[in-house]
Amino acid sequence: MNRKTELTLGPVLYNWSPERWRDFYFEIADEADVDNVCIGEVVCQKRAPFFAPHIADVVERLERGGKTVIHSALTLLMSQQDLALAKSLTAEEGFYVEANDIAEVADLKGRPFAVGPFVNCYNEGTLQWLTDVGATRVCLPAELPMDAVAAIASRATIDVEVQAFGRTPLAISARCYHARSRDLHKSGCEFVCGEDADGMVVETLDGKPFLTVNGTQTQSYTCLNLVSDLTTLRDLGVGAFRLHPQAIDMVAVARVFRAVLTHNLTPGEAMADLEDLWTQSPFSNGFLKGVEGVKMVAGAE
Repeated sequence: MNRKTELTLGPVLYNWSPERWRDFYFEIADEADVDNVCIGEVVCQKRAPFFAPHIADVVERLERGGKTVIHSALTLLMSQQDLALAKSLTAEEGFYVEANDIAEVADLKGRPFAVGPFVNCYNEGTLQWLTDVGATRVCLPAELPMDAVAAIASRATIDVEVQAFGRTPLAISARCYHARSRDLHKSGCEFVCGEDADGMVVETLDGKPFLTVNGTQTQSYTCLNLVSDLTTLRDLGVGAFRLHPQAIDMVAVARVFRAVLTHNLTPGEAMADLEDLWTQSPFSNGFLKGVEGVKMVAGAE
């Protein structure tokens, strides 16, 4: 590709304190070598009011730091409150919005917008339809194998992005598993999801870590890591790589990925650096390799 391959920082998926959330983005604005930064609540609309007082300052700081700000919308619209939060974004003409529910795509039709990984863009036909209604970039779902990514990217006339780091979002539900784990109802959850900065690990009956719960969202226990596949994916036409924030040094994570893209680190060196930064669980890349998502297949294709 002739132009610079981009790095995108995905939205914070967890319920961090408002001050931690704000300071995280300030650090990203000042220090992280990323091109695009997603902000906004995508998991639970009940969290959004806590961050609202800081959004203007965060946007200003990010833009001053040279980042393109993407306003990510909710993933699952189930109530009038959910719809109101989504429409508060889609109605803002000055915002570059990332749709994470097909209803938001309908609201954004006719103006430039992004499509997040929670919209099921699984084939070239869906990509073309999204392009026709105004999408200018799409982040593909993390479960797509390499051949599907290649087929979609080869037909794309807009920016194609894939998640390259972070716990993989697998599903979202009307039920709040975090609340149920504390014998609480969703409507009276007491925001217990805030107790787990990287999500709550779920174990099998024999005590083996299996999944991660983040409020109503189910994630992988493993951490997706495609640092060894960046060159292959770039050659296939992928123009951007998404790093999902975790409660670690994300500035350092971005630095490692950028160094691989600029050929200042080998994939092996980068993997060693990332193993030092992320110690909570194993890495995985199985979905991309066409095997079980939990697996880590060594080497690039």
